[in-house]
Amino acid sequence: MSKKPVTPILDRVHLPADMKSLSDRELRMVADELRAETISAVSETGGHLGAGLGVVELTVAIHAVFDTPRDKLVWDVGHQCYPHKILTGRRDRIRTLRTEGGLSGFTKRSESPFDPFGAAHSSTSISAALGFAAARDLGGDPGDAIAVIGDGSMSAGMAFEAMNNAGHLKKRLFVILNDNEMSIAPPVGALSAYFTRLYTGAPFQEFKAAAKGAVSLLPEPFQEGARRAKEMLKGIAVGGTLFEELGFSYVGPIDGHDLEQLLAVLRTAKSRATGPMLIHVITKKGKGYAPAEAARDKGHATGKFDVLTGVQAKAASNAPSYTKVFAQGLIAEAERDDKIVAVTAAMPDGTGLNLFADRYPKRIFDVGIAEQHAVTFSAGLAAGGMKPFCAIYSTFLQRGYDQVVHDVAIQRLPVRFAIDRAGLVGADGATHAGAFDIAFLANLPGIVVMAAADEAELMHMVATAAAHDEGPIAFRYPRGDGAGVDLPVRGVPLAIGKGRVIREGGRVAIVSFGTRLSEVMRAAEALVARGIAPTVIDARFAKPLDRDLLLNAARNHEALVTVEEGAVGGFGSHVAQLFADEGIFDRGLKFRSMVLPDIFIDQASPERMYEVAGLDAMQIEARVLAALDVAVVGRRA
Repeated sequence: MSKKPVTPILDRVHLPADMKSLSDRELRMVADELRAETISAVSETGGHLGAGLGVVELTVAIHAVFDTPRDKLVWDVGHQCYPHKILTGRRDRIRTLRTEGGLSGFTKRSESPFDPFGAAHSSTSISAALGFAAARDLGGDPGDAIAVIGDGSMSAGMAFEAMNNAGHLKKRLFVILNDNEMSIAPPVGALSAYFTRLYTGAPFQEFKAAAKGAVSLLPEPFQEGARRAKEMLKGIAVGGTLFEELGFSYVGPIDGHDLEQLLAVLRTAKSRATGPMLIHVITKKGKGYAPAEAARDKGHATGKFDVLTGVQAKAASNAPSYTKVFAQGLIAEAERDDKIVAVTAAMPDGTGLNLFADRYPKRIFDVGIAEQHAVTFSAGLAAGGMKPFCAIYSTFLQRGYDQVVHDVAIQRLPVRFAIDRAGLVGADGATHAGAFDIAFLANLPGIVVMAAADEAELMHMVATAAAHDEGPIAFRYPRGDGAGVDLPVRGVPLAIGKGRVIREGGRVAIVSFGTRLSEVMRAAEALVARGIAPTVIDARFAKPLDRDLLLNAARNHEALVTVEEGAVGGFGSHVAQLFADEGIFDRGLKFRSMVLPDIFIDQASPERMYEVAGLDAMQIEARVLAALDVAVVGRRA
């Protein structure tokens, strides 16, 4: 473990108010020490490193100039918030990041008054900040509203919806565009190219008249830096035509690692702004830590690592990740069918489609952080005769649900949805937990919804999706490594709506949907030791259900328990509806449905999260025993 850095000036900062008495030179030292402290903390916990390192100077400048928490600072996504947390009274807990009972890896309203708005998904900050500004002007909480949003997040429609509204309302509002040319993957699209032109065009044009006068508005201590101030404000009303047409005053681009520039610009903006203002700041993700700067993803997400070398400590695994297995399965199908294409919304690495891109660069489309567009774009591809696989995290697909309904399902277009991060995800907590996709997809007419029990099943489901042309089809799989089963060279298409019996038994049938099957099998072994030999079924499909298999199981067993990694309203609810329609409950079947509880589960290890959720082997066993009215005595520790 590396020693903690020496931070004499940062040690004097317990809250942002403590920075008000520091000189600009001391603030520069705070920034240097804050960067070292961030690196040290994340080396012990793992987490999102590069984004925070890129905004160290910006974080110091914002808190030094504005009056947080009276002024509402909204970080888009929150990947970059670790330095912010250190400066806002949470330094003593920063080494608990992303652990059970510790600090969240994102901003969180319940954690601190300095986190006025949470979330952890992109492109929400301008909308939220505008809401704070409007509330202020209506007599609500006082103070300015500041949104910090990355260039990747600006590609999402919601950001432009908010800017359009802000320009119309003309509220005093600060939007800081943190432009590092990289969100998680390098940003794509015309907007990214526009940002690039703004700061690579040289020489910059001279100020317009209003901009030339801005230097004289600087506070007295900064008059001596007038020439430098002119340079730092060089882009005002010069390159920001797009934003000005939306009703924003535009300042930039400025160097986001030059604290003197940042302080001067923010002080001037705070003293003079009357309406919405966009400040365009150029930063470098991973700034100040060579291993992060050199990494492909600029140190976006790391495990624990050695500070000196940057080498991450990762537990060895004999099984590939589900994400990698999906990518390999898709490549195997694409080798045989040139109509197969892939679509990602700014997550090529996270979804494994970077591997597909290496093999078929012309058959993959990264649409940027725009899940709604990704879904409808995929629908257009399908209508045009292609076989699109739209690979999106479960929680990100929520953003495209309207498009799934109207543009895909109603038109019965054969879009293949590969749903990664299904189920609980560990350190990323509730914001990234895929809890709802079974329920919100399986209620749509004509869709096929599958869940893989292991990585071999995932290969078969990729093949099933590739072969299915009768309408939309979705398959879900979790984050992390597989179960270690043998993998086929290529998947084999499954019969639509047909499950499989894993083991025959009596009295009780346990029907699993998804990767809880391994825990179900552990529970089954424990039940056998008690003299109860359960039937175990892998449902494979939540839509359509295997009616014959489920009805036979219900008629031939005293009790039936369903198990899934999703919220109420999903697989178990559809099974219950089937049994109600068929009069099964009139026969006295003891039915139980095990689902994720009606709470948002905070970050912890995945094992601990499933324990909290009541979906581990011990609790599955207990639920079966309770259904059979068997007294639970001598339970395993």
